[in-house]
Amino acid sequence: MTLFLHRFFGALVLDPEAFEEVERDGHSAFQSFLVVAAVCAAAGVGAIGLGAGVVAFAAGMVLALGAWLVWAGVVMTLGTVALPERSTASDLPELLRVLGFAAAPGVFIALAALRPAAPVVLALVSAWMIAAGVVGIRQALDYRSTARAIVVCVVAWLLSMAVVILVAGMLTRAVS
Repeated sequence: MTLFLHRFFGALVLDPEAFEEVERDGHSAFQSFLVVAAVCAAAGVGAIGLGAGVVAFAAGMVLALGAWLVWAGVVMTLGTVALPERSTASDLPELLRVLGFAAAPGVFIALAALRPAAPVVLALVSAWMIAAGVVGIRQALDYRSTARAIVVCVVAWLLSMAVVILVAGMLTRAVS
C-alpha cells in the first residue's frame, strides 16, 4: 500500500521518477488499474452534479473510461508510430501502466459535482492530467523532447474529448 501511495502522490506532483518506477515495474499493472478505476468512480460522482442520480453516475464512469481508453490508444499510436524519437522503446503494457498513473489527477473530477465549480474543476483537472501525461509519456517513451510529449498528449486529449462529446451527445438524444 505504501508503494502504491508513493507512486500515486508522485504522479500527482508530476515526479518523473514515480513514472519511471511504474514503467520499470511490470507488477504495477494492478495499481495502475486501481488509479483508472478511482478516476472513473470520481467521474461518476462528478456527473451526479448534472442530475439523474445513478444514471449520471454510470454515464460518468463509462465516459471517463472511454475517454481514457481513446487517449491511451492515440498516445500509443502517436508516440510510438507517428512521432517516435530514435530512443523511443515501449510496449503496450508498459505504456498503459504509466498512463494509468498519469490519470491520477482525475480523482479530483468528483468536485465537479458542485455544479457552480464544475467548469473550473474540469479545466484544472484536465490541464493537470495533461501535465501528468506529458511527464509520464516523456519517461515511458524515452523522449528527450518535452515538446514532443506535449504534442502527443494534447492531440490525444483533444481526440478523446471529441469522442466523449460525440458519445455524450448520442446518449443524451437516445435518453431524451
